[in-house]
Amino acid sequence: MPDNAILILAAGDGKRMKSPHPKVLCQVLFKPMISWVLDACTGAGCRQEQICVVCGKGSEELQALLPQGVCTAQQEQRLGTGHAALQAEAFLRSLPEGTQVMVLFGDVPLVSSSLILDSQRAHMASGASLTVIAASVETPGGYGRIIRDREYNLLEIVEEQDASEEQKAIREINSGAMWADAAWLLSALPRLKNDNTQKEYYLSGCARLAVQDKVKSMVYVAPDSGLALGANDRAGLLALNQIAARQVLEKHMMNGVEVLSSDGVLIGPEVEIGAGTVLYPGTILKGKTVIGENCVLGPNTVIENSTVGDGCKVNASQIENSVLEKDISMGPFAHIRPGSHIGNSVHLGNFTEVKNSSIGDRTSVSHLTYVGDSDVGEAVNFGCGCVTVNYDGINKHRTVIGDHAFIGCNTNLVAPVKVGEFGFTAAGSTITEDVPDYALAIERGRQIDKPQWARGKIKMK
Repeated sequence: MPDNAILILAAGDGKRMKSPHPKVLCQVLFKPMISWVLDACTGAGCRQEQICVVCGKGSEELQALLPQGVCTAQQEQRLGTGHAALQAEAFLRSLPEGTQVMVLFGDVPLVSSSLILDSQRAHMASGASLTVIAASVETPGGYGRIIRDREYNLLEIVEEQDASEEQKAIREINSGAMWADAAWLLSALPRLKNDNTQKEYYLSGCARLAVQDKVKSMVYVAPDSGLALGANDRAGLLALNQIAARQVLEKHMMNGVEVLSSDGVLIGPEVEIGAGTVLYPGTILKGKTVIGENCVLGPNTVIENSTVGDGCKVNASQIENSVLEKDISMGPFAHIRPGSHIGNSVHLGNFTEVKNSSIGDRTSVSHLTYVGDSDVGEAVNFGCGCVTVNYDGINKHRTVIGDHAFIGCNTNLVAPVKVGEFGFTAAGSTITEDVPDYALAIERGRQIDKPQWARGKIKMK
C-alpha cells in the first residue's frame, strides 16, 4: 500500500465483556480481535510502520501483542471515536503529503484484506477526500445510517439515537471504517462537535465537515456486511465466533475437507488442511496448525500449533506444539505435549503421553505409557505401563532407546539411561544402568512361594 496508512482504534475497555483486559484482546476462534485486523492490514500489503493503533486502558498488555514497528497512540479519556482518532495526531502529521489513511476498529475482526484493497482503489479513483465504507444489513438497529445520493456522494451520517423514523428505515449503515486524505483528516478532527445525546466526538461527524468544506466525499458499499460486525459484550462475541467458524469451515470444505457434522468443530483462521481429510465432531484446530491430506481427526481431538502429516488418524487425543510425520495412528486419549517429533507409521495407543521426545518410524507405544524427554529409535516396542523416569526432583534427564529395542511391560527407565539396539528389558524391571546392544536387562526381586500360606488366611476370614 504505497503512500497509504492505517489507523486502528482499539481503546475500548473490557467492562461490558466483564473482562479485565482490553476489549480488542477478546478472542474470535482463539485469536485476539485486534490480530485479525492487523493480519488483514498486512495481507493488503501495509507495512508495520504504516500502522498506528490507538490504545486505552491496559495499553501495556495490548502493546505487547502488537508486531514490532507498529506505532501506538494513547487515549486517556474515552470521549468518542473522533477523539480517539485525534490522539494519533503525531502519527498523521508524520505521514508524507498526499497519504491516504484508512480508519478501522480493533473490535471488528471480520474485515478482509480484499475489502481494504478494493475500497482503497475506489477511494483513490474517485479523488475524494473522504470515503465512508457502508454495509447493507437486514436489521440496521443500533448503527449510524448513511445518507447519500444516487451517485454515492455522501451527504451525512446520522447516529441511531439522533435519526428520524424515516432515516431509521435506511438499511445502509456506517461500518465505522473510512478512507480519508491525511491532511484533510487532520484539519477535520479538531472541529468535530459533541452536540449529540452521548456528548461524544463521533468520527462520523467527518461526513458533515466534508460537506461543509465542499470537498468530495463518497460512499463505498462493502460487498460483505461482516465489516460492520463488532462485539460489545459476550453475546456479540459468540455471534462473531459463530460467523467466523462457519466462514472458515466453508473455505476448507471448498478445498476438499470433509466435515461429517459441524458440531463442536472449530478451526482457527491460520490453520491449513489438506484435501481428503475428514473432521469428526468435537475437532478443534488452533494456532498455526498444518494438517496433511487424507487424515481422520476426531471425535473430540484438539491440535494446536502442530504439523500432522498425510494419512494420520487421531482419535480423541490432544497434540501441542509438535510434529507428526505420515501414517500415524493415535488414541483414544493420547497426549502429545510440546517439543515432540513422531516418526512415520508410529502407533500411540490409549492413555499414552509423549513429551519433548522424538520417536522413530514404526515404533509402537500401545497403552498406559509415558515417554518424556526421550530419544526413541525405529521399530521400538513399548509394553503396557512403561515410564521414562525423567525427573529426579531437581533436574530433567533424557532417556535414549536404540532401534528395535523391546521395553517390557511396567518397565521404569530411570534417566539418564540408554537402552541399546535390540536391547530388551524384562517386564516389571526398574532400569538404572545402560543396557548394551542385544542384551536382556532384568531387575526385579526373585519370586518366593510359601506353600499353603493362604489356608491360614481363609480360616481367619
